[in-house]
Amino acid sequence: MNIALLTAAGSGTRTHQDLPKQFIHVNNKPIIIYTLEAFQKHPNIDVIEVVILKGWTEVLWAYAKQFNITKLKHVVEGGSTGQESIYNGLKEIEKYYDEQDVVMIHDGNRPLVSQDIITDSLVTYQEHGCAVAAIPCTEVVFISEGREASNTSIPRENLLRTQTPHTYKLKDILNVHKDAKQIGISNTAASCSLFEKFGIKSYFSLGSEKNLKITTVEDIEIFKALLSANNDEWIK
Repeated sequence: MNIALLTAAGSGTRTHQDLPKQFIHVNNKPIIIYTLEAFQKHPNIDVIEVVILKGWTEVLWAYAKQFNITKLKHVVEGGSTGQESIYNGLKEIEKYYDEQDVVMIHDGNRPLVSQDIITDSLVTYQEHGCAVAAIPCTEVVFISEGREASNTSIPRENLLRTQTPHTYKLKDILNVHKDAKQIGISNTAASCSLFEKFGIKSYFSLGSEKNLKITTVEDIEIFKALLSANNDEWIK
């Protein structure tokens, strides 16, 4: 059983809009629905769960019905942090599914996740027991405490930028969250960072520059542009 856990519990303050960013409409469709449609479409995803902002559960169910998201089976309210929200979702999944089942955690505000990215995450998981979508870092990165000046850079050939999905066995990701809670780790939203804190290696799967996380108004503008973009015929 492959279960997609979509996180959509953020309030979206950085977009400075009246609606949470996941419910902002682009081309007459909420952003979260674009994300749900990607997992609805994928033949190897069996079930979808969404961890949602408090007070928006019924709105999400209504949209899911309108856009025929039949794989959506569970909607859970998020917590006060991203880590707590994921843990809430995992505890709900634990009630209904086997600990050996696969959980693919994905940001609900990454609506352009492709079928290839989802597939490669599952393939990498089958090979290595976990998968974290990532892309190479193409910019020069400096270390700067005050963000004003620096003479120290990190070789970019050693850097990867992680995205979602993150894919794990339900038992493994639950155990890491439970261990983190016991020792007081409480605000690590990225699952791969949580695994890192316990010395567990991450294996990387396919990511994409198009798999952007919508956080600001500028991101919404880029998303709109990508939706309408078509390659010229000469581009291979």
